[in-house]
Amino acid sequence: MAVYRVCVTTGAYLGAGTLDSISVTLVGTCGESPKQPLDHMGRDFTPGSVQKYKVRCPAELGELLLLRLHKERYAFFRKDSWYCSHVRVTAPDGTLVPFPCYQWIEGFCTLELRPGTARTICHDSLPLLLDHRKRELQARQECYRWKVFAPGFPGMVDVSSFEQMESDKKFTLTRTTTRANQDDSSGNRYLPGFPMKIDIPSLLHMEPNIRYSATKTASLIFNALPASLGMKLRGLLDRKGSWKKLDDIRNIFWCHKTFTSEYVTEHWCEDSFFGYQFLNGVNPVMIHCIPSLPSKLPVTNDMVAPLLGPGTCLQTELERGNIFLADYWILAEAPVHCLNGRQQYAAAPLCLLWLNPQGALMPLAIQLSQTPGPESPIFLPTDSDWDWLLAKTWVRNSEFLVHENNTHFLCTHLLCEAFAMATLRQLPLCHPVYKLLLPHTRYTLQVNTIARATLLNPEGLVDKVTSIGRQGLLYLMSTGLAHFTYTNFCFPDSLRARGVLAIPNYHYRDDGLKIWAAIESFVSEIVGYYYPSDASVQQDSELQAWVGEIFAWGFLNRESSGFPCRLRTPQKLQKFLTAIIFNCSAQHAAVNSGQHDFGAWMPNAPSSMRQPPPQTKGTTTLKSYLETLPEVNITCSNLLLFWLVSQEPKDQRPLGTYPDEHFTEEAPRRSIAAFQSRLAQISQDIRERNKGLVLPYAYLDPPLIENSVSI
Repeated sequence: MAVYRVCVTTGAYLGAGTLDSISVTLVGTCGESPKQPLDHMGRDFTPGSVQKYKVRCPAELGELLLLRLHKERYAFFRKDSWYCSHVRVTAPDGTLVPFPCYQWIEGFCTLELRPGTARTICHDSLPLLLDHRKRELQARQECYRWKVFAPGFPGMVDVSSFEQMESDKKFTLTRTTTRANQDDSSGNRYLPGFPMKIDIPSLLHMEPNIRYSATKTASLIFNALPASLGMKLRGLLDRKGSWKKLDDIRNIFWCHKTFTSEYVTEHWCEDSFFGYQFLNGVNPVMIHCIPSLPSKLPVTNDMVAPLLGPGTCLQTELERGNIFLADYWILAEAPVHCLNGRQQYAAAPLCLLWLNPQGALMPLAIQLSQTPGPESPIFLPTDSDWDWLLAKTWVRNSEFLVHENNTHFLCTHLLCEAFAMATLRQLPLCHPVYKLLLPHTRYTLQVNTIARATLLNPEGLVDKVTSIGRQGLLYLMSTGLAHFTYTNFCFPDSLRARGVLAIPNYHYRDDGLKIWAAIESFVSEIVGYYYPSDASVQQDSELQAWVGEIFAWGFLNRESSGFPCRLRTPQKLQKFLTAIIFNCSAQHAAVNSGQHDFGAWMPNAPSSMRQPPPQTKGTTTLKSYLETLPEVNITCSNLLLFWLVSQEPKDQRPLGTYPDEHFTEEAPRRSIAAFQSRLAQISQDIRERNKGLVLPYAYLDPPLIENSVSI
């Protein structure tokens, strides 16, 4: 008689326990155990519980290959979900074999788990294990299906497949929302005074392993309540028309001010702060160093000589590499629509900037269209204060549109969803790349599903607050993806291509390069451990299917993008994985977390403009400026969204935090510890640096970076 000791850990999440009957079967190279019920007196599998059992076999099973968890009806109790964290089996000879699970088990079923040792398909030769890999991926591909949201967009998850599976299996879903709120007929939850609905069906119909936790869902809802109720009570959310004076905007978030939002409110007019935001604001990816002026921007030396001062000229500064351009060409053909029944407008500015001897990036000239001419004057800092301020505000509006649609949502949310989908569909749980990437896909499918149902749908928030509306969003994102390249995606390559490696006080660049290096070092150790040769990469059919699916559904098979459709060396795999993790974590934090800080003062990030770009100089006044800015209700609806997405809900997992132990071997566990140590040092350096800054930059402080795109 051989006795195996089995230790089962249930997750500590709300609702993670089960009343269903749980049994186990052990499968080894020499046979399999009898099906053994796991049952002590009382309830075994409560949230956070650790239960130990004995499984008796007639003889030893040899090397353990699989563990089967059988979830079946117990007595008259209805079926429920169970979150199993892991199972640890101690063999008769004392060998400990961990079986990571870390997933919800829904309904009555049998789940097969492999030992925690990561293995590529090249490492498996037994038909039993090869068949297990195949069946696991077939089940995942049936569950996670691709869908096209709009032409030219990356592929997305088809949520209807979850709903169909739940219907087929007669799943019962329980809503966990408060009675105080009301549902509309479709089940969507409207927060009191909030301009968009929280999509309850999307929260519930997702496959269990990618739903928001109850903690995160509740904090998402209740983060929005105080601000939305305050605006509603003061009548701001329903008030149309212009702001009467600029100071009134200060009172929107009277109880939700931050150090940075207050700094922005005080300094938003200053040219130095305008330039600073191209480096360390929420869209720090726009500027390029230019060796010569483009023909579409006919700025002359006489125009800018008063700003450059004596001893230099525009040509000299171009040759020195001190002239930079932010070009919003992508907006030139963007459609616009109406808000509050009024036509809105968009511009496609060209903004010329100069790195002055003091190390500050200063605006030199602004042209509000891509076509020079008498009706498209070049605005200069020497123009009247209101003319110059209006020109800068038009640039800030273009910044808003490009940032929110492309830099933020397309290049982090949507592309990271494509990575998550391909990982779930093409890599089995035992695959080392699956184990590496899974923490960086947490909640991404869920947050994007909610966004599509509340922001991007017809009559959603994008249609209600932006000058380009949903049709403009579709145009901007499809055009953006058509021009997005692998160079843009790889952080050091992008900096090099934009010529911005030497600009001083570029904290986004400096912190980002440190984090990239830490991720790269971690990934190189993992890749080196599992892929010792070019052949080991090339012969991994699952890995090649994974990268091929990303190329097909994420980048639409566009060879000009430069993204790989196959991987041939460990070095190429290392770079690709580093870029994926960086964009799913650090890049998203850089372009998401500061939205409230930099946007709470609306003139610094207007979502729409109600008057066309000026065609002459000398006509702008305070009155005409206020009549160009968004109306009161549009402003408030947009700022509520800024507030919500800038508040990371509970259940956060910072970069490098891996409480789910998918890797069980000693080598990758050492690599994780070294990665965490590097991140801790980066955090210490950032915080020490920030002590000497007038405006600290903390968006890339590792403890403040979420592992994945989750909000």
